[in-house]
Amino acid sequence: MPTDTPIPVPEEVAAMPGTGQRGVRRGSWRIAGDLPASFRYAAQGLGYAFVSQRNFRIHVIIGLVVFGLGTWLQLDLIRMAVLVLTVAAVLVLELLNTAIEAVVDLAIGRRYHPLARIAKDCAAASVLVAAISSLLIALFLLLPPLLLRLGL
Repeated sequence: MPTDTPIPVPEEVAAMPGTGQRGVRRGSWRIAGDLPASFRYAAQGLGYAFVSQRNFRIHVIIGLVVFGLGTWLQLDLIRMAVLVLTVAAVLVLELLNTAIEAVVDLAIGRRYHPLARIAKDCAAASVLVAAISSLLIALFLLLPPLLLRLGL
């Protein structure tokens, strides 16, 4: 449903390199012409999420702490791989949550719709489930060697 009202774009998007005046990549509706362009667009998505999404930044920092702790505790490769997968799952779902929120906002604008609320709430819930699962897995894998290392 087309509208003449411009879509509000956050300042951090408008300031991103490679975007037009309104923060929209020129020709963003087209499929990337080559592999480097695909990677560039993916990097722009990561950059947008990192700049504009507080929870994404928090998850990245927690992931780095977990990897640092796993390295310090000298976890074996399998345990480190499990940690990588769980942190990646949280980050992927956070990116999907951001994308879903953007598409819902694009579709309905600043109006309330119960289905939009359901879509946004379910997307956010998926991140919550992954984050709680990731926390439990990290505790299972990190706590025993940490307690051993600390002599407790």
